[in-house]
Amino acid sequence: MTGRKLLIDTNVFIGLEDQKEVAPELASMVQLCNQHGVHIFIHETAVEDVNRDKDLQRRKVSLSKLSKFEQLRGIPRPPDADLVARFGPMPKANDKVDVSLLHALDIGAVDFVVTQDNGIHTRAKRGTPSLADRVLFIADSVVWLRATFEPTKIELPFVEEIPAHAISLTDDIFVSLRKGYSGFDKWWRDKCIAQHRPCWVATINDELAGIVVRKAETASEATTRYSGNKILKICTFKVKPKFRGEKLGELLLKQTLWFAQKNAFDLVYLTTFPDQVTLVGVLNYFGFDHTHDNAMGEQVYEKRLSSARLVPADGDNLFDLARTQYPRFVGREPAEAFCVPIQGGYHNILFPELAIRVQGDLFGLSAPGTTVRTPGNTIRKVYLCRAPTNRLQPGSVLVFYRSRSPGYIASQSVTSIGVVESVTNAANLEELVRLTAKRSVYSEEQLATFKATKARPVKVIDFLLIGHIEPPIGLSELTATGVFNGSPPQSICSLPPSRFGSVRSKMQFGFQV
Repeated sequence: MTGRKLLIDTNVFIGLEDQKEVAPELASMVQLCNQHGVHIFIHETAVEDVNRDKDLQRRKVSLSKLSKFEQLRGIPRPPDADLVARFGPMPKANDKVDVSLLHALDIGAVDFVVTQDNGIHTRAKRGTPSLADRVLFIADSVVWLRATFEPTKIELPFVEEIPAHAISLTDDIFVSLRKGYSGFDKWWRDKCIAQHRPCWVATINDELAGIVVRKAETASEATTRYSGNKILKICTFKVKPKFRGEKLGELLLKQTLWFAQKNAFDLVYLTTFPDQVTLVGVLNYFGFDHTHDNAMGEQVYEKRLSSARLVPADGDNLFDLARTQYPRFVGREPAEAFCVPIQGGYHNILFPELAIRVQGDLFGLSAPGTTVRTPGNTIRKVYLCRAPTNRLQPGSVLVFYRSRSPGYIASQSVTSIGVVESVTNAANLEELVRLTAKRSVYSEEQLATFKATKARPVKVIDFLLIGHIEPPIGLSELTATGVFNGSPPQSICSLPPSRFGSVRSKMQFGFQV
């Protein structure tokens, strides 16, 4: 059977087939799959899952609708001991169903598993990072489908700060907020508008797509379990349903954490209901702790911040430190630093917010272009190359150098800093598609141009974007300070502490490195 294959979990199936209104991102996933010949499978064990439903009428309806999906049948099941060793304990019957989905993915029977179950995502991480990257939330699957099959239609969002009174209360982003909070309109007028609360808004094609409302609080004002003198409350964190799948939650979280870190906040917190599984997953990943539930039944998530240098203890995983302490990272030994040279076109794709052109004036002088700076919409990114080095490890520091790019202001400069999550070699297009699905901005057609083979594999480097160096460090300074010995590197190369130190001193991210 040709074509890509998605295996959907029961919780996705129920969300599609029950009597509730279909979530926009779920409808988008199914529609995109139908349009582009992507097969949607239900595992045969899903029948067992549905059969455990004690509501006989609902069970009958669910089983009757299974027939519209292809079923994945006949996969031999390894001994339970082997599955437990790879994916964790299976004390309950539904745990065995979850592991069956992961086993099917692991052996390559399908390309991706789509599930809203955080437990399955956690189990996948026990395997390998590459396996975990093939377990998608519904929103992730929509991102992958659009990037793969409709690349010309993707618009990166633009983020700006505006006061609450500049946002129309009639915008449909507020519909679900009103449903969850009967006094929402009054709260918005009395607190947000009257107090001129600042908001970050993400817009796509001039339409409001996501919003964060923030408020600075003191220790006495905050309803937190963790203490701090300067606390940032995220009063509202909302993405419009039609734009779920555009990674806006990650974009807005990046905006929030970069702001809080640079402005010396001690703590960031927000509340959310537990059914917001995608948001909860992102919060957990980046080190927010669920400290308690409030009187409304909302979960309170808190993240402590510090401006101190992040120093690992013996045995610490450097990448996990960078993830949970984000945006802080370990920038000294035992972490190694590497320079990553990138051609201008690829740099524009990876860091679109830095794709600022230079334009000449009537007198022949150069000035920054007026093109709108469009922020990239992820923290978690992927870089593809064929660098021969095998020294990159989780937690390694990446120093991105933009090679000569006529017409761009950051030409021949160190621009950005990242931290390695994982490095994997893709020996063919199939592997390349699977390894990059969650983060790639390339279409499948573009990935094919890399011509990955066993003899010439493509190196897939997953990393976290820590921040951009402002202003970028130009070639003359890089040479004068000894970062480069002679000409700029043509491939990924090590930057020993003696050469990395001057780059590190330019990082103004709100914490010591």
